[in-house]
Amino acid sequence: MERHETSLGHRLGSLLWESTKLGFTSFGGPIAHLAFFRESYVHRKKWLDEKSYADTIALAQFLPGPSSSQVGIAIGMMRGGWLGGIISWIGFTLPSILLLVLFAYLTNFYDVQQAGWLSGLKIAAVAVVIQAIIGMSKNLTPDKPRIAIAMITASFVLISPTVSIQLLLILLAAIIGYFTFKNKVKEPAHSTDIPFSVNKIAGVIALILFFALLLVLPILSRTFPNFYLQLFDTFYRVGSIVFGGGHVVLPLLEREVVPSGWITEEAFLAGYGAAQAIPGPLFTFASYLGMVISGWKGAVIATVAIFLPSFLLIIGLLPFWNSVRKRKNVQAALMGVNAAVVGILLAALYDPIWTTSINDAKDFVLALFTFALLMVWKFPAWFVVAFAAAGGALMSYI
Repeated sequence: MERHETSLGHRLGSLLWESTKLGFTSFGGPIAHLAFFRESYVHRKKWLDEKSYADTIALAQFLPGPSSSQVGIAIGMMRGGWLGGIISWIGFTLPSILLLVLFAYLTNFYDVQQAGWLSGLKIAAVAVVIQAIIGMSKNLTPDKPRIAIAMITASFVLISPTVSIQLLLILLAAIIGYFTFKNKVKEPAHSTDIPFSVNKIAGVIALILFFALLLVLPILSRTFPNFYLQLFDTFYRVGSIVFGGGHVVLPLLEREVVPSGWITEEAFLAGYGAAQAIPGPLFTFASYLGMVISGWKGAVIATVAIFLPSFLLIIGLLPFWNSVRKRKNVQAALMGVNAAVVGILLAALYDPIWTTSINDAKDFVLALFTFALLMVWKFPAWFVVAFAAAGGALMSYI
């Protein structure tokens, strides 16, 4: 670990560089994002260990909002406090915001969804997720009970792919883990202490602010009719109640902005297509909507509003999570939850990642080469993404 070996400025600079690279290269949706994060933050930079990373994912799974962005914010806070969380978020989301506006215009003239290089980027996500499953399973599912939890979780997620089922499975995995492993957790429980500068008082204030805004904003927007206040209320509310990530937030946003007349169905669908073609979190679709609705002011308001709940929740819970997760009973429950996370990752490998990426033998061949570059020759993820994009473009002519 290099937590104490560098100055704050150096840590923040390195964090901005790494998160921005991830913002430009993390294709494939939230599960693939977590795999890219693991490769960069855990395997290559060694900013936190496998166990701490899995525990952070477990926390994000229980929270509304974009799970991958929340994990990135949490890692940023571990590296550099509040400022680190903000820098990590900017690095990961700004490329998506900028590219989404560009793609939104391009989709009016080109069929981006059929581009060969885009197919290659999807195939790169397949290789990255397989690598993550192999790596995480060694630590998180090393025995038969946890392998069983992962397999059962993957099976139910594939059979009934709903957010409520996923949350129920995580809860059941925690209960099973508690009763199965409560007498097997060693003292002291092995977990690296990751210091960060946000204290518990600030955490309580953040949680109070999260719920206060959720309750007060609708009242204010009705009492004092103001377009920008209504816009902020709409996107904050969606960001506060959405479980399941970006693919769930899109239909919810449609019900908020299309019937109100803020944006046409055609413009919404054009942005939806662009959102599928870019790296980074799908929650940045809010930036596109805000821009169409009310120019750059609308884009800023919509973006801040939809991500603000994630910041408040991470700031509010992380100070407590870092200590709570070390208790023996919590450790036992997390052993079950982390096994379930592997199962969710395994299910996502098939649907939607494999089913939308591997369509024929050529796609499978490219997937094999990208996987070999990652696992055998140990090339960095950004290089593999570029290789897959070039391979996909080349194969579109074969």
